Amino acid sequence: MTYDGERAMFEAYARNKYNSTGVIQWMLNNAWPSVIWHLYDYYLVPSGGYFGAKKANELVHAQYSYDDASVVVVNSLYEPQKGLKLRVRVLDLASKELFSGAENVDIEPDSVARVLTIPALNGQNAPYFVRLDLTDVAGKSVSTNFYWVPAALEEFDWEKSNYFTTPAKYADMSALATLPTTNVEWNSQIERLNDEQVVRVTVHNIGKNIAFLVHIELKRGHGNDDIAPILWDDNYISLLPGESRTLSATINVRDLGGIVAVVHVDGWNVKAIAK
Repeated sequence: MTYDGERAMFEAYARNKYNSTGVIQWMLNNAWPSVIWHLYDYYLVPSGGYFGAKKANELVHAQYSYDDASVVVVNSLYEPQKGLKLRVRVLDLASKELFSGAENVDIEPDSVARVLTIPALNGQNAPYFVRLDLTDVAGKSVSTNFYWVPAALEEFDWEKSNYFTTPAKYADMSALATLPTTNVEWNSQIERLNDEQVVRVTVHNIGKNIAFLVHIELKRGHGNDDIAPILWDDNYISLLPGESRTLSATINVRDLGGIVAVVHVDGWNVKAIAK
């Protein structure tokens, strides 16, 4: 929830810049132990919100709009982006493809391009997934994004809104609790760079279902002590069947305390593995 909440805030601004005047984000970190309202917590461990905000603020970014089902590309660089290709896929909870589309994209500096709109999915009564892949002229990945979308959106009663809440009919995402399980395999490599250690973890979804919100942690030995601070290039990723991704984490060697780092992988529908 924190991943999607933080991402949505920044993406809403990006899609509507500069008609939107800005974003105030609350908050960066906690001054005491807490499970809410932070990008990284009291112990310096990054949360899902950190990676949602990081994803939304990519310099060249593909994103989905909940309100009108449009897919846009945001260019936050002061130079044009030519020859991009955007692929859009919609999948149900069983990983069956419901829609697929692809468009070529040229986008001006510091601008937004509305590329396509996903058609209505008539008869779809359960949540579904939207996967976006933006590649450059050489086929290299520029931006990847993944959404879990309710069959019916929330309904808001703005007339009864006050400073802290807006009465609503909430979206039903309960079917995610029945998401079919899948299995992943992974391996890691460690590189020493002066006082830092870079750990690269490659995760492969070997199952027939989407691996949803795969989360990778580094622990001190085989206990539950997180290594922190830690800088991941991405996390809480979702992998299509057969897909592989490599994530990198940078840590300071002194924070290991002489103990070997142990990689821990889990996910919404993935059994936890550590080695």
